Amino acid sequence: MSGFISIEHRGEARQIEIRRQNYGKPENPVLVFLHEGLGCIASWKELPGKISRATGCNALTYSRLGYGGSDPVTLPRKPNFMHVEALDILPRVLAAAGIKEYILLGHSDGGSIGVIHAGSPKSKGLRGLVTLAAHLFCEPVTLAGIRNAKDLYLNKNLKSRLMRIHGENTDTAFWGWNDTWLSPGFAHWNIERYLKPIRVPVLAIQGDDDPYGTRAQLDAVKTGITSCTTHLIENCGHIPHMEQQESVLNLMIPFIRSCLHQLP
Repeated sequence: MSGFISIEHRGEARQIEIRRQNYGKPENPVLVFLHEGLGCIASWKELPGKISRATGCNALTYSRLGYGGSDPVTLPRKPNFMHVEALDILPRVLAAAGIKEYILLGHSDGGSIGVIHAGSPKSKGLRGLVTLAAHLFCEPVTLAGIRNAKDLYLNKNLKSRLMRIHGENTDTAFWGWNDTWLSPGFAHWNIERYLKPIRVPVLAIQGDDDPYGTRAQLDAVKTGITSCTTHLIENCGHIPHMEQQESVLNLMIPFIRSCLHQLP
């Protein structure tokens, strides 16, 4: 079921594009999917429905402001844009969607947003966190990958591919991500301080050939979080849930089921 919810952001009512996959039990936490820096609802394809059916948890995907069919934003984004998403916008989305208990599943920037949220006082109803290729700090390889994406957008077919899912938000989605990551101050961006306060189970997954991050990202998660399981997926790049979907589902589904048994 697709539609929109309204949230207040910076004193204005803004429309957020959402999709619900209601294959679960109402008493279980809702799976909330947080997309990557160039993604939106469409990026998840059929994955939320598959996981919803397998775990008995309803699922919610949404496109952040400036992405997909959600309302646009004014650029440039500030270096703390992921903090704003995690600490302000995500709680408003959850409230507007009527979600009190939830498990976050975040890819790339979405995984980083999940980490910030989970390690903050805003995460009262959180029952588990899955990260897929999340960033905890900025690495040289990250910036190299983002520079390459800029070349693909300007000179190859990346823009036309993104237009299929973002429409009029295409330039906003791309430059809001690319310019911010490549801004001078962003080289020092780091969210490791949010790891230690996390009190829910965490599953962190990364591909062994991720062009946007090294294994140091996964190692930092493992070191920083008490209740954490990490997996490095072989023959896999930056999108493990699509490139090695069967292997990833075999990790995520039992993890989510285990979170249900730990509910207070």
